[in-house]
Amino acid sequence: MFARRDVAVGLVRERPNPSVLDIGCGSGRVAENMLDAGAGRYVGVDFSEPMIDLSRPRLARFGDKVTLITGDFVTAPVEGTFDVGVAVGFFDYIEDPTPFVRKVASLVDDVFVASFPRKDFIKGTARKIRYELLHDCPIFDYTERELNFLFKTAGFARVSLRTWRTGYVMTAHKR
Repeated sequence: MFARRDVAVGLVRERPNPSVLDIGCGSGRVAENMLDAGAGRYVGVDFSEPMIDLSRPRLARFGDKVTLITGDFVTAPVEGTFDVGVAVGFFDYIEDPTPFVRKVASLVDDVFVASFPRKDFIKGTARKIRYELLHDCPIFDYTERELNFLFKTAGFARVSLRTWRTGYVMTAHKR
């Protein structure tokens, strides 16, 4: 989790006063780091009201820089465009990522960073048992080929993947 967060925070830190879109923002832990790193505007979207409720007090010190939206990202009313887009731990639960990636491409002008699980026999099997069998929560794996195709057809010019334990940290650039 820390490696994924560090990539996102690094992209924010490299840009002057960037606007950030965080898909599946959860409790705001990654948001706090991105705002501390210099984000000038932050919009977090999560379908879970309890998670948004957890993030409000954590991000309150950043005042009007922060907008939190509860809802499905594909249909959520997100306004404007963003320098940096982030989706850490989000795509694990998305059966059809195409509409999400298309919306990301329409909102992010510069760079998008996301994490994706990949097939791994030992950890992947344990994860499938834990989430799908015990908690009735389907999870989805991705391949490098799928991710390259998905993001390039959505309009990203360059896609780079870094392999980590059971997944990828992907950085997709518009230019």
